[in-house]
Amino acid sequence: MNRIVRALLNYMIRGALVLVPIAAAIFLIYWIFVKVDSALNISDVIWVDQTGTPIYIPGLGILTVLVILIVVGIVVTNFVTDPIKKWFARWFKRLPVFNVIYTSFKDLTEAFVGDDKKFSEPVVVEVNETGLKKIGFITQKDLSKIGYPGEVAVYFPLSYSFAGQLCIVSQERVKSLNMSASEAMKFIVSGGVSHL
Repeated sequence: MNRIVRALLNYMIRGALVLVPIAAAIFLIYWIFVKVDSALNISDVIWVDQTGTPIYIPGLGILTVLVILIVVGIVVTNFVTDPIKKWFARWFKRLPVFNVIYTSFKDLTEAFVGDDKKFSEPVVVEVNETGLKKIGFITQKDLSKIGYPGEVAVYFPLSYSFAGQLCIVSQERVKSLNMSASEAMKFIVSGGVSHL
């Protein structure tokens, strides 16, 4: 009887190892989809039935966001010239609080999906004399403008989080990694348990 219980427990653990990551990923994607869709869905404002009850159409919020992104992308690519972009940039810089928030989000967005991706060079940095090393991404190679010539800016993402630390380190302590940026990010975010 004890052997049967151990076998069942073993099967349950193996099943959990397969099912829990799949279920967690599906749940997270579903949760994000529902939250974004409900926050941006305007169907219940536009459409009502005969009794005056709002009609909610699932997915309309996500579809609205996709259409807006595509339309803005077409307009910016084909009709907005560099002088207009520079005029908007100058205007945004005049708004004190908005400027900080706007430029931070703009830089972060461009770091992941822009032409000048910032998290594309994974490195390992020797942190101290004991041999402790951290994996990160070089974000700036020339810091002479802020008084640190010969040093680089390295971003260290935190495991199981989208937060991280930006550190300035000597170039001698930085070594390139033989892996892609996406493999390095997956390895860091998983806490090192992701297979290489």
